Amino acid sequence: MNHNCYRQGTQSRLWVYGLDTVGQGDIVIVWKLDRLSRSLMDLLRIMDRLDKAGAGFRSLTEAIDTTTPAGRMMMQMLGSVAEFERAMIRERTRAGLAHAKAQGRRLGRRRSINRDQRRKAIRWIAEGQTQAEIARTFGVHRSTISRLLASGLDNKD
Repeated sequence: MNHNCYRQGTQSRLWVYGLDTVGQGDIVIVWKLDRLSRSLMDLLRIMDRLDKAGAGFRSLTEAIDTTTPAGRMMMQMLGSVAEFERAMIRERTRAGLAHAKAQGRRLGRRRSINRDQRRKAIRWIAEGQTQAEIARTFGVHRSTISRLLASGLDNKD
């Protein structure tokens, strides 16, 4: 089964279905351990389900084969290391964002239209131009102008 549609915190229906069809003597093969699970608890649940079904697990890029006790131990250790690595990345990301915010950097994507353009858009609406015309003028979607009008021109600039 090709499982390339992993999202953190969720699993595709194909994956859940695949686990439910695994039986005695089957072996689940993955390219890398982190493709199977992103958290140790989830990994252990999956391994327990495979074990109860009488199935094994092999990783093509790591020396893990859960049909042996040593392979099972190695899988659990690698799962712990992978979870630790993700936690460290999250921690560094949060620290970097906090640092950038402390330096006054604006986080998030750039505004699609600047302050002067927003003021012009509000004035043009008052003068009778349509949202679609204004959007075309600034090269943005009409919903951008709609959101601007709904929120008004405030001190968020």
